Amino acid sequence: MHCELLVPGLFAARGGARLPSLELLLARGRCTSAGAESTEDWLHDAFELGDAPLAAGALTLLGANEDPGTRSWLRADPVHLRLMRDRLVLAPAAALDIKTADAQALCEALNRHFASRMNVQLIDAQRWVATTDADVTLDAEQPLALAGRDIAAAVSGATSALLNEAQMVLHAHPINEARELPINSVWFWGAGRLSVVPTKRWHSVSADDPLVLGLGRASGARHRTLPASASAWLERAPEEGRHLVLLDALRAPLALEQTREYQEALACLERDWFAPLLEALRDGRIGMVTIHVPDAAESLAYETIRGDLRRFWRRPRSLEHYA
Repeated sequence: MHCELLVPGLFAARGGARLPSLELLLARGRCTSAGAESTEDWLHDAFELGDAPLAAGALTLLGANEDPGTRSWLRADPVHLRLMRDRLVLAPAAALDIKTADAQALCEALNRHFASRMNVQLIDAQRWVATTDADVTLDAEQPLALAGRDIAAAVSGATSALLNEAQMVLHAHPINEARELPINSVWFWGAGRLSVVPTKRWHSVSADDPLVLGLGRASGARHRTLPASASAWLERAPEEGRHLVLLDALRAPLALEQTREYQEALACLERDWFAPLLEALRDGRIGMVTIHVPDAAESLAYETIRGDLRRFWRRPRSLEHYA
């Protein structure tokens, strides 16, 4: 069995406790590198989408066990936009503590306003999708990647009119009157129709992100939400083949510059995932562990087999070494 972990934000660590299991896997493994790429770019390439876009809206809907049909969908995630002198700054949904009931009410208000021109559908409190009466071409990044940045130039003409209308609806909604950070806009990205996902690279895909589950489902792989730990994952994983696991607990605290939360999430990954997988590799229950790290200056991958663990001369180093 080959377990492939996709861990965005892993090499952003500064200080903090040592992580012996992760450090050993990295030190003893063989490293390969590619150019810098986002998590979404990595997924696009790994699932062999070629010239087709990463249709995040349609794939998110598919990953939530809905049928996107042949229509074009896009992500319409709730955000807070703040004008600061000459900058327009975005706060993503992860920073807004959105209740599901509030998200549902805001989606209903948008749908009443737009009627047949746009329909917004709730996936969860932080992830919304929408379909419009016309195809929209987008080249926008996902909101977590834009947290705290000036996004004025990223608002395309194709969506600016929709954004302006959505902002007027949300600004006047009673839910936002009591909020310190109102949910005053949506962020459009990942437009497109569901396309064929040709890769048969993985036998299973495990993730909490419905976009990734949608990619797994579209490729014909077994797909399920992320278990609480590697031990729970190993109990249900097939004994053969390659298996992709998205561990994205570091993305939100990294984007929001929450140092303590980031270190806590990293410690949980060490305890719940890296340590059990290292033990399983030593025991021969896993043949290979690969750790993929996108979002860095270089996209890196560390492949480790059981025999590599005997390379004692390759001493573990803290994560700061890899930054």
